[in-house]
Amino acid sequence: MNMIYCFDLDGTLCQTEKVDYMRAEPFQERIERVNSLYDEGHTIIIETARGSVSGEDWFKETKKQLKSWGLKYNFLRTGMKQNADIYIDDKGKHSDDFFKDKI
Repeated sequence: MNMIYCFDLDGTLCQTEKVDYMRAEPFQERIERVNSLYDEGHTIIIETARGSVSGEDWFKETKKQLKSWGLKYNFLRTGMKQNADIYIDDKGKHSDDFFKDKI
């Protein structure tokens, strides 16, 4: 069964210091895991709050960055991530738990 996976970018697929997005360091083993899911036919959404506070459009720069990392995905959403102190989701899984589990 193909599934839709939505991944946060900063802090989940890369290490980013504050808003220094273009110097973010990818977590290569996590990117490989996401690429495996993509190759299996699952839908991959990358979602980031980049630009949600500043109003700056980070889409083109982020897209180039993901390409340079070799990350495979179907959709990229920038500046659209909802901000909250607590997320409640019946399908949610913390990134640390997801990436330590075996496929």
